[in-house]
Formats: sequence, C-alpha cells, structure tokens
Amino acid sequence: MLFDMPYQIISMVLDLVVGVIGGACLLRLYMQQQRIPMSARAGNPLGPFLFAVSDWIVLPLRRFLPGLALLDLASLLAAYFLELAQYSLLWLIQGMPYGFGAVAGLAGVGILRLAVSGTTAIVFIYALLSWVQSASPVSDLLDRLVAPLLAPIRRYLPLVGGVDLSPLALLLALQIAGLLIHPLDGAILMLLA
Repeated sequence: MLFDMPYQIISMVLDLVVGVIGGACLLRLYMQQQRIPMSARAGNPLGPFLFAVSDWIVLPLRRFLPGLALLDLASLLAAYFLELAQYSLLWLIQGMPYGFGAVAGLAGVGILRLAVSGTTAIVFIYALLSWVQSASPVSDLLDRLVAPLLAPIRRYLPLVGGVDLSPLALLLALQIAGLLIHPLDGAILMLLA
C-alpha cells in the first residue's frame, strides 16, 4: 500500500508531462495536416507554444523521417516515443511484470487516449466559446481546428431551435471512443505479456 502511493504520484506527473508535450506533438501534426499557419503573426497564438514545447524532440526526428504528404511523421513518432518512455519508466518501477512488447503496445494505446482526450478538450473549449461569440484569435483557431471534425455531423444533425448541437454529438462520440479504448490496455497485456 505504501509503495502504491509513490507509484501513483509518479504516474500522475508522467501523465501530465507526457500529456502536455505529446499533446503538443499531436496538435502540431493536426495543425500541419489542416494547413493552419503556425506563427503568431498569421493569427495562431498557440503555434509558438507548440514549437517551444515540442521542437526539442520533433526537429531531430525530422532529419531522419520526412513528412508523408500532409502527415508529419516526426511529430507522430515523437508523441509515440514520449508515450513509450512513460510506459517504460512505469514498467521498470513495477519490476517489469510483463514483456516489453506489451509496453510498446500500451504506448500505442496511450497515443489513441491522448488524441481522444486532447480532441475532447479542444471541442469542449470551442463549445464554451461559441456561446460567448468572442472574436478573438483563439476562437478563430479553435474554429479551424474543430470545423473539419464537426462537418460530417452537421450534415446529418440539423440546428435545434437555432442551436448547433454538433459539438455535443462529437463530445458524446469522443466519450464513447474513450470507453472503447480503455479495455485495450488489458487486452494488450493479455496478448503480449
């Protein structure tokens, strides 16, 4: 029981650090895929932060791994390496109770979990700001990030009393995706342990 608390604290700190840096890598990948300019001068207040947080891992990888069309493979691999480092450290702390293949698989699931939780946060903030109708660079950026995800839902979900419920539907779909991802950890441990 006493060993469990330090492990939980280390796990929580790693989740936060890897979540911020890995999330920055994934957001960088998505923004480049959507062709959203990354500079503050181009109206992206988040771009300089993403570069500051992720350049140290993405740029060295980019020397060896070029992009594939609009897919920034270096950013994706950087996020995966961060997840792999997190799960490897936790695996070592636990005394290596299962094979390293399971750690690599858990890191892949970690990327999916990070993508779903990051997208959930962005959509939630977008939905909140849409009620305020603010005309700020952040609102414009969030609209450019979320609009491609909402477009398919908006085709089938009409406005209800003048209110756009598509962000709510997307949040529901993301929550369901999170529930479907959750049992993958156990499945990977059973298969690769």
